[in-house]
Amino acid sequence: MRQIGHLVIILALTALTQLGGLAWLVALRFRRRLAVFLLAYAALWGGAQVVAPVFGRVPLPCSGELLRTQSRLYCVMLRNFVTPELLDVAKDAAARVAIAYPGTVTLALDGSFPFGDGFPLVPHLSHDDGEKLDFAFYYRDDFYGDGDYLPGITDSPIGYFSFLRLGEETCPPAWPTLRWELRWLEPLHLFVGLEPKRTGALVRALAKDPRVSKIFVEPPVAELLGVSGDKIRFQGCRAARHDDHIHIQL
Repeated sequence: MRQIGHLVIILALTALTQLGGLAWLVALRFRRRLAVFLLAYAALWGGAQVVAPVFGRVPLPCSGELLRTQSRLYCVMLRNFVTPELLDVAKDAAARVAIAYPGTVTLALDGSFPFGDGFPLVPHLSHDDGEKLDFAFYYRDDFYGDGDYLPGITDSPIGYFSFLRLGEETCPPAWPTLRWELRWLEPLHLFVGLEPKRTGALVRALAKDPRVSKIFVEPPVAELLGVSGDKIRFQGCRAARHDDHIHIQL
């Protein structure tokens, strides 16, 4: 039974961080497992920052005035890696929005893990090759009106799962699907409002970039933002909702 428990821990840590399962395997050889795990993971984390660029992945910045991850948790869990080209795309788009709206901070969400094409980034169906990246929406302090922009703030603690749910449901009930409602998370939300000008500017900047091939956003959100084009698409009814973030891919 204990071995099964350790196997579950290894699989969970691997699914969430890619290298965490390996760190737990190392820790199993010692009595002070938690301390050894933290040391082993820190060593593996540091190694990934150095080695991953050799294999074509670079980390998104964990801090910064124009572009950074929404939370350092994405950096700690090694979910902030993308190809150098995609990093340039993100930086360029963030700069364009900041030029149009000074003081804007663009927040990145999940990218990919540092190593291995085809290694899934749970719970995403893609994000397995460094060429996909999610961006958080921008928010303002008035849920219903024209409040002030809130730099570096998202409605949910991790940037995801604050669904706008505009109009009628786009998709009929289906199973299996990743189109979760997750209403039980709503007490954790700040209940701040979408800032459409900056969010629309980000989508348009990404759509104009020839390096970007697809942008996923829910049709009602695209209509609200006033954006359209061949690159701006609906991701389908079995994939995760995209009325809480913007997904792009090269």
